[in-house]
Amino acid sequence: MDVSDFFTAVLVVLGVGLVVGLAVIGFVMWRYRIPPRGLVAMVGALVYLVSPVDVLPEVVLGPLGLVDDAGVVTVVAVWVYKLVQARRMLEGSGIRGRRSRPGEVPPVSRG
Repeated sequence: MDVSDFFTAVLVVLGVGLVVGLAVIGFVMWRYRIPPRGLVAMVGALVYLVSPVDVLPEVVLGPLGLVDDAGVVTVVAVWVYKLVQARRMLEGSGIRGRRSRPGEVPPVSRG
């Protein structure tokens, strides 16, 4: 196996991971109506997860190097979960979002 074949395989795996990650983020945004700042945080975590630049590199530390990746993903997941819960609480109390127009019927809750 040539070195260029190895790099091609790595790039294909990273590209597939990025596409799958973006599909999951798109579904979660659609299903739970996550605000744009949640999208930015999720895409940032996905880019950090896929990028070869890390605070704790896996090449040097082995499996221990995955700790920073897991930490970033966990922090973003908890933050987005809190965003969704706050939105549901506000909608449950009758407060509409910025995109609602006066006289418009609020959307029915999906969950």
